[in-house]
Amino acid sequence: LWFFYFSIPLILLLAFEAGYKISKNIPLSTGKDTFDSVSPMVSGLLAMLAFVLALTFSMAFTQHNLRMKNVLHDAEVIGTAYLRADSLNEKDKIKVKQILKKYVDTLVHAVEEASTKEIKAMLEKSQEIHHLLWSLSISAMNREPTLQKGLLLQSINEVIDSQQKRISSGLYNRIPNSVWLILLAISILTMMTMGSQAKLIQSRRMTAIIPLILAFTALTTTIMDLDRPKEGMIIIGQEAMLDLQKSLEMKPQ
Repeated sequence: LWFFYFSIPLILLLAFEAGYKISKNIPLSTGKDTFDSVSPMVSGLLAMLAFVLALTFSMAFTQHNLRMKNVLHDAEVIGTAYLRADSLNEKDKIKVKQILKKYVDTLVHAVEEASTKEIKAMLEKSQEIHHLLWSLSISAMNREPTLQKGLLLQSINEVIDSQQKRISSGLYNRIPNSVWLILLAISILTMMTMGSQAKLIQSRRMTAIIPLILAFTALTTTIMDLDRPKEGMIIIGQEAMLDLQKSLEMKPQ
């Protein structure tokens, strides 16, 4: 993200300067009528840019909230499955609870790891745990069908589904590249038009342009940070999962 934080201002400054240079090489009237004809164009492009920024921020923030909700839901369904494991016989109960504890440890470790390769390895490990939990629950249900064991089977199914939701929202759901390209194109066109406007009044107004560019850069990198929870400073809080991990460690099997 630091690369974008430094490259975006450079690109926009170059676009502003390009608009200024192009207008400098084209004979234009510098009268009030010409300036008044360009001002609505700049205002329109700025409004369009603000709309795309708001849309992009809304998409990123919605996904960020969804990821936080998924963490809470994941912790809830695992905790419920752990409690419902008491419906099994002593041997199966101990085994299922040990597996669930191991599963929580795996999830917490996967979030703490920054390496994508290691995260994928942890996800493969969690899928093996899912298969083992499901097999144990099905076997217990087939041996002695009861309502309590049916509820446990339902909880295990919710654990598996919840994990898939977390993977989808955390690793794959991103703002489409086409939206980023549109945002970049409108930003460049806006800065070029503002450069042309600056030529008409014979002043680059850098004291106003630079803060505008920096504000745009700060907002854009914030959106990128929200869109990529493992790559920036904005992270998804794992308090619910950490609390569950501590709770399971304290509970007797």
